Amino acid sequence: MLLKSTEWDNGKIMHVSIYSLLVGALLLMPAPAPVSAADEGERKVLHYYELKPSVVANVKNGAQYMRADIQLMTRDAQHLQEIGHHAPALRHELFLLISDQEGSALKGLQGKETFRQDALKALQQVMLQLAGNEMVEDLYFTSFFVQ
Repeated sequence: MLLKSTEWDNGKIMHVSIYSLLVGALLLMPAPAPVSAADEGERKVLHYYELKPSVVANVKNGAQYMRADIQLMTRDAQHLQEIGHHAPALRHELFLLISDQEGSALKGLQGKETFRQDALKALQQVMLQLAGNEMVEDLYFTSFFVQ
């Protein structure tokens, strides 16, 4: 049995009208463009190499030491093995860089970000010298502690 509009209250009529508009709008939306093979090649999966164990080193002034868990990001899975092979050299570079840092500067957000950028550049240089390619595209702290 069909209901007459007089049998519906205003809320139900409004609800049906909005629903109809939404369904109509969805039907009128253009379909997404198909992804070509070239597009998929540009969007490589990100890969991470975890420097283990945590990097712990003494710092200068304002703190005694810094401890950080660090992940290195690359877009090429084949680079992971090379990064792992050179992990001792990467860790060594980080120890040298950390020991030259002012502990008080590392406690602030700007100090941490500056250190992150400096560490990334330093590790890219190490990889360039040892492997002929920077390989490491970014560096992330998954924990960071200065005391």
